[in-house]
This record gives sequence, C-alpha cells and structure tokens, in this order.
Amino acid sequence: MKDIHGPSRPARILIIAGSDSSGGAGIQADIKTVTMLGGHAMTAITAITAQNSRGVHGVHPVPTQMVLDQIEACVSDIGVDAVKIGMIGSAETAQAVAEMLTGLGESISIVLDPVMVASSGSVLADEATIAAFGSLMNVATVVTPNLPELAALGGEDAILAHGTALLVKGGHAEGAEITDRLIAADGTETRWTDARIDTPHDHGTGCTLASAIAAGLGEGKALPDAIARARAFVRASLRAAPDFVADNGPMGQQAVKVEEL
Repeated sequence: MKDIHGPSRPARILIIAGSDSSGGAGIQADIKTVTMLGGHAMTAITAITAQNSRGVHGVHPVPTQMVLDQIEACVSDIGVDAVKIGMIGSAETAQAVAEMLTGLGESISIVLDPVMVASSGSVLADEATIAAFGSLMNVATVVTPNLPELAALGGEDAILAHGTALLVKGGHAEGAEITDRLIAADGTETRWTDARIDTPHDHGTGCTLASAIAAGLGEGKALPDAIARARAFVRASLRAAPDFVADNGPMGQQAVKVEEL
C-alpha cells in the first residue's frame, strides 16, 4: 500500500456503501461528510438506488467482483487510512469484502454501519445479508447500530463477541434526550447524552455519523474522540438542514462550520 507522507496529507477514507440518488444518505452523504472534515473520500459503490425522501423506489446491486475491483483500485494506488462500510448489497459481497479487508492489516480502522432499513422504512438488506454481517463484524474496529439494528444482530453481547467495539445509537428510544453508548472490546463504556433536535430532516444521520467517525480514526484520533466530533458534526448538520421537502429531507453537512465543533 502506498504511504504518502507530509503534514498536509488528508486522511484517506474508503467508503464501501450504496448510492442515494437524492443525495441525502449513502455514498453522497459520506462524501460530503468526509470532505467537510478534511479527508479524502474514495468509494466502492455496492448498489445503486432510485431513492428520495419518500422512499427507495428501486435497488440495483453492483456485482461483487466489481465492488472488490473498486476497493483494490483505491488500496493499490492512493492507499487507505480508514474504511467506512454502509449498505453492503448482498451476502456474497459482505463475505468477499470482509475477506479482502482482512488483508489490509490491523492498522486500518474499519467502521461498520449495519444498514438494514432506510429512514423512509424501505428494506435495504435481506435476511441472508444480515446474517453475513458477522463476517464484517470480525474485521470491524467499531460497529454502529441503531436500536432496531442492534436487536436484529442479536444484542450487545452477540456483537461484542466478534472482538469489535460497539456504539449503540439511542435515537430510536423515546424521550427528549438521546444517549449514545460506546462499549469497548474490554467492556469499558463511554456515554454521550444530548437534547433531541426537533427536525423532520434527518435523512442520512447514520451514514453521516459513521463516515465522520471513520474520518476521525483516519486522522489518528482515539475512538472516543472520533465519536465525540462525529456526533457534534451530525448535530450541526441537523440544525443546518435545508427545508427542501416536508419530511425526511437531507441534512446540511455542507453548511457546517467544522472549526466550531
């Protein structure tokens, strides 16, 4: 892997995820996030979706070998400091990507956002794909499920058994406050609690958070520090959301003043 030295070199973040044609989530949100945080975003697109604030109207998975070819093209040339995995497309792709990422070595941080359902409610992963998440958790530095995803993956102990850290996102819980919990592989826990932001425009929060964490890890930040900045970025993006549609609109990553986080 090429190692480009120099104090001004941005963190190289490889994003393995699906495309969102509306720009609210997926690869589009990932690129905006990594770019705003000063990183260099590269992509391996796993699926193309016809999607907007009202739902996912079509999904076209990218063949597994093409996903692997995209990864290899980035790794063998530019190099990679951290990886973000979102919508994976299929069980076959999940297993093949996990095997390929194993070869990158332990120095590369991997953030797994186990995407199953879009914020509109559309299903983005079938049962076989969800079952194959185990292979990705084996190589992940941290897994970032929301509460329904956590339950579908078997709960905290089932995820931690893979040797990864776990960030449990509390946005689906009831109440005026949201608590996110980081459980390290050794069992130590860190919590963040903030007031819930009242906005209908939260399309892409999970994608944005995971990519922001990857950007921080790629810079060399410790995991809790990367999460703290990522949470601040998501909250600022929610507050800056443009009012394009009535509900489930995109956030405003491009309007965030990163220097103020």
